[in-house]
This record gives sequence, C-alpha cells and structure tokens, in this order.
Amino acid sequence: MLPDYISKAVPNPAEKRAPWYANTAPAYAGIFLWVAFYRSLADGTLNYGSLAVCLAGLVAAALLCYLLYYLAPAMLGMKTGFPLYVVGSSTFGTAGGYLMPGLLMGLLQIGWFAVATSIASEFVLKAIGADSTPLGAPFIVTGVLWGGVFAWVGAKGIQYVAKVATFLNFIPLLMLIVVFFQVSGGSRYHVEAAKADPFMALTTVMAVVIGFFATAGAAGADFGINARHKSDVRWGGLVGVTLAATVAGGLALAAVAFANGANPKLPFDYADVLQGIGGPIATSMFFLFALASIPATCFCIFIAGNSFSTMIPGVPRVSSSMAAGAVGIVLAVTGVATHLVSFFSIVGASFGPICGAIAADYLLSGKRWAGPREGINWAGYIAWAVGFVVGILPFLPLPADAKRYVQPAALYSFIAGFVVYALLAKAGLEPKVVEM
Repeated sequence: MLPDYISKAVPNPAEKRAPWYANTAPAYAGIFLWVAFYRSLADGTLNYGSLAVCLAGLVAAALLCYLLYYLAPAMLGMKTGFPLYVVGSSTFGTAGGYLMPGLLMGLLQIGWFAVATSIASEFVLKAIGADSTPLGAPFIVTGVLWGGVFAWVGAKGIQYVAKVATFLNFIPLLMLIVVFFQVSGGSRYHVEAAKADPFMALTTVMAVVIGFFATAGAAGADFGINARHKSDVRWGGLVGVTLAATVAGGLALAAVAFANGANPKLPFDYADVLQGIGGPIATSMFFLFALASIPATCFCIFIAGNSFSTMIPGVPRVSSSMAAGAVGIVLAVTGVATHLVSFFSIVGASFGPICGAIAADYLLSGKRWAGPREGINWAGYIAWAVGFVVGILPFLPLPADAKRYVQPAALYSFIAGFVVYALLAKAGLEPKVVEM
C-alpha cells in the first residue's frame, strides 16, 4: 500500500504547462531579487577580497546552483509531472519521504518566513525613522502585524499574491539599479592589506549563494512540472537562476564596494548603503524593498502549509500554516532571524545532501524517475546524514587552519550526499520499487 501523498498524486497534464519565460524564470528570478539574498552578501567577502574575486565566486556559485541543485529535480518534475514530495520517494522511500524532503522542507520554510518578516519589519521602521532593533517595542508590534497578516494571506489567499508577484519583481530590480548609480560616483574599493584573503572571499561568496538557493533548488521539481520539455527546464534555470543570481548579487556587491570606497567606515551591509543615501530616496527604497518582500512572506507559509498538510493530513491546512507563522514571528521579533549567513549555512547543510542524493539517484536510474521505493531508502538517509555533518563543519570547533578550508560547506555537503548515495546504491541498499 502506498501512502496517500503518493497514491493520490496526479501528474500535471501537458495542457497546463507553459513556456519557461511564463513560469520558471520569473519565479526563480523573484527569489534572487529578494533583498534577503544580497543584503549580507558583501559581509565577510568584500572585506577580505576584491570586487573582481567576489564576482567570480558569485558567477561560479550561480552556475553550480543551476547544474547541481536545480537541474536534476527540475528534469524529474518535467518528466513525471509530479512535485518534489512524490519524486523524493525514490531517493528516500515511501515512508522515509515523510521526513525528507517532506516535513524538513516545511520546517525550513518557517525559518524563511521569519527572515522575510524580520527584514520587512526592519525596513518599514527604518523608512519611518523608528527604532528597528529586535525585541524593541516597535519591532515586535511591526513583526507581529506583518507576520500575522501575511501568514493568513499565505494560508488562505495565495492565488491573489501570485497574480502580482511577477510585477513586484521589477521593484527590487529597479531599486538595485538606482542604488548602484547613486553610489557609483567614481570611487574604487580597496581591500585592507591586513584583511586580504581572496580565497576566503571567494569561498564565502559561494557558500552564501549556494546555501541561500539549496531549498529552492530541490523545489525545482515543483517548477519542472510546469515545463513542457527539456528546453524549458534549461532556459528557465539559466535565466531564472544563473543570470538572475549574477545580476542581483553583482549589482549589490558593486554598490557596497563603491559605497565603502567613498566611506571606508561603512559596514558591509546593503541596508547601510541604503541608509547612507539618505533623504526621501532612502525612505522610499526601504518601503519598496519591504513591499517586495510580501510574496516571499506569503509563499513561505504557503509551502510550509503544503508540506504539513500533505504529510500530516489529519491537521487542517490553515491551522498548521498559522502555527508555523506563529513560530516564525517569534524567531523574527527576537532577532534570531537576523543571522542570515548562519541560516543560509544551515539550509545548505540540510538540503545540499538531499539535492546530491536526488541527483545521484536520477543519474543511476538512467536520467529518469525510478518510482517510489518501499519503506525507507537507507541509501538516501545515510547520504543525507553524512552530507549534513559535512555541511555543518563551519559551526564545529575546528582548528583555525582547518576551518579556513571548510567553505563552501554547502557545496561539499552536496558532493558528500551524491557520492555516498551512489556507493550505497551500488552496494544494494536501495529497496525495491513499488508500482504506482
């Protein structure tokens, strides 16, 4: 007997699919145009390496996101018409799929919702000149109101947000361009000799970009079900992932570099660059960046609710969504969600090996979906466990010399998951396939 989340799954038919420029590309571009991606991209990177080195790391990471994290899940979604929860039952088993990628995806979306709520609340308060410190009364009130309203919208009315999400993408893109030209007045960025470490700058940029994208890469299956053929999958990823990450991240890195060149005491935070512009321009930018966070806030709760209601059907979808929202609001207003780079690292450690195991399963099965495997696929679980340990190496008390080489941990966790799954599959640890 197959669980309901598999037996009741219906593949997306051909007539409901559309070209890559109508779904996959704009959806992924919106992810990278969200200010959460590039806000802290310069911190720990530009203060160690030149702008050219950081841009090289950005482009390399953008290509790896497409090739390693997005392509296999998206191809599986396109070929089967099934979302990640279903195609993941091959790599992790019909029973194992409940936890990975099922519930784990939902749990991480709570973190993303907290990040969206935290950034939006901070930017709204900065725009009106109020105290934007976490745990402060204005921040708590704003966070509760913002999170509560858009958690409810995500649980009940996501279709209305989806209609305007594509148009909201143009707001942060326009703001990125405006900010770049506001600060690029001929100043050049110079690395302090005492802090110069191009290797650390390069690998940290790659770690941040890949960690940010890890869950979205696995969700490529959900985007792939809307693709008509392989060309849609490829072009949707190249434009929506590689190009969008390069443009959004590149404009932000360059803006911080130029702003710091003019004022070396300026922190390496994109919000501080906005603050430095000052006047009505800065005020409007903070408001517009907050406005552009609405789709991310809603979609995170929508995906979390999808995950919990699919894997735990006994709990009403709205109830699980609002409970997830309440947890996310607490994480936001207490300041936990402000540690973006650490959060991206945890996401990469959690979903890097999942993407690696799925890619290995896809290639070993002849670039097709093998079908749901009975019970728990221990090859997938062991691959994930090994990859997760590799992914959290930056958080472990390692010697300084060793710690310097553990980034990009998100990439290494993918490689570990891929290799371990391939070896265990060859050793016969994959359960038998169950007919649908």
